[in-house]
Amino acid sequence: MAVIKEESEDVKLEEAFRVKQEETEEQTGLMTLKEESEVLNETDEKYKLEKHQEFIPEEKPFSCSQAEKTCSRKRAQKTRSCEKKHFTCQQCEKSFNLKGGLVRHMRTHTGEKPYTCKQCGNRFSLYGNLKIHMRVHTGENPFTCQQCGKSFTQKVSLNRHTRTHTGEKPYTCQQCGNRFSLYGSLKIHMRVHTGENPFTCQQCVKSFTQKVNLIRHMTTHTGEKPYTCQQCGRSFEQHGNLTVHMRIHTGENTFTCHQCGKSFNQKGNLKHHMRVHTGENPFTCQQCGKSFTQKVSLNRHMRTHTGEKPYTCQQCGKSFSLYGNLKIHMRTHTGEKPYTCQQCGNGFNKKGSLNRHTIIHSRKKLYTCTQCGRSFEQHGNLTVHMRIHTGENTFTCHQCGKSFNQKGNLKHHMRVHTGENPFTCQQCGKSFSLYGNLNIHMRVHTGEKPFTCQQCGKSFSLYGNLNIHMRVHTGEKPFTCQQCGNSFNQKGSFIRHMRTHTGEKP
Repeated sequence: MAVIKEESEDVKLEEAFRVKQEETEEQTGLMTLKEESEVLNETDEKYKLEKHQEFIPEEKPFSCSQAEKTCSRKRAQKTRSCEKKHFTCQQCEKSFNLKGGLVRHMRTHTGEKPYTCKQCGNRFSLYGNLKIHMRVHTGENPFTCQQCGKSFTQKVSLNRHTRTHTGEKPYTCQQCGNRFSLYGSLKIHMRVHTGENPFTCQQCVKSFTQKVNLIRHMTTHTGEKPYTCQQCGRSFEQHGNLTVHMRIHTGENTFTCHQCGKSFNQKGNLKHHMRVHTGENPFTCQQCGKSFTQKVSLNRHMRTHTGEKPYTCQQCGKSFSLYGNLKIHMRTHTGEKPYTCQQCGNGFNKKGSLNRHTIIHSRKKLYTCTQCGRSFEQHGNLTVHMRIHTGENTFTCHQCGKSFNQKGNLKHHMRVHTGENPFTCQQCGKSFSLYGNLNIHMRVHTGEKPFTCQQCGKSFSLYGNLNIHMRVHTGEKPFTCQQCGNSFNQKGSFIRHMRTHTGEKP
């Protein structure tokens, strides 16, 4: 009887484990427990009757009908007595119908794990959990999906899986109405409303709603990239990133917009793209009211308010608010120029610089000032030019009071006060305050002449020299002497001529 009772407890135990996982199986599990308990009790009663007949032979044995009546009466009494929970935990006051239930429950307080796996040494508080665990070693998957044939070690896992076919989402958030197929997903979602972040990084104190997010975050401290592409050797911190990367090689774009037909290799990218059609900007800055389609864009924008620059160059210590800007900056140290002009072969470290350069070849001036008619190759140049008409000089030097219509010009001007020449020629050691001046200087060493006259083929190292040369073909002489009326195509020639009137000696 002790063996039967122990096995009964184990069966109840396994079913109780499943009850915790699936609310929908709770009633079925309890009914199974009750039925098994009744079967065992009935067996126990019959066993007692047989014993009674053995030890009291002189009395008339019970007939089958009498035994059945007795068992039925006993079962009814047992059912009524089970309605009262006699076994109560002294620590948390939880009550149980059976003493075995209380015994198992006490292990949650004591941490006792009496059931040990003989193969790997893992320990369990419930015998049912050990039985389920053993399937890891035996490879047994007794629960099979009838729709796709996938097998599982536990019935509760099969139940969860079937929801992928049925689309059932039985767990609903009472605050926002979002529905989930898994209870665990609902619990995690509730942290959005409660603000709870139970998983904290011990190095930077950043907190997360999910443990898996903390694990991924830790790779930013360790620099570990355990997932490597077998085709190109590129490594990733997260397996999901490797999966997405592999679509570059396969050309797979599984997520397609039904409105415009554009395809994406990530579901999140399609979701963000849909906001182009809906006009939705769900992420709003609380300081200035500007809205964004993506949370990451809002996070980047917030740095304009906080001044935060989390990305620092390890070589020179310069910090940046955007990781992309740090990557571009690193090219000044490595000399990398990934963007090459197809017409003249010039290399650039920024795509924007290449785009601006290609205009030199096309000579297109798409942006025209509506006040004076002057045209510009770049929209930014038109914006700066408009300040000439408005007189706007928004950037002022606090040392000398000089004002500028561009922030970059003020930054360059400050080097007049500091004497800083941060751009140094690696060949001759000459330093410059502007990176553009260093680029121009490098042509002295390389002999490069990127600016070519389309009429005679003559080349120049400076764009300004090409402009002056073009006057030879056009006959333009923009510099006129006010005293004698002579005109010149170069300012230098005009200055030299003026000395004939003033008598000045250079």
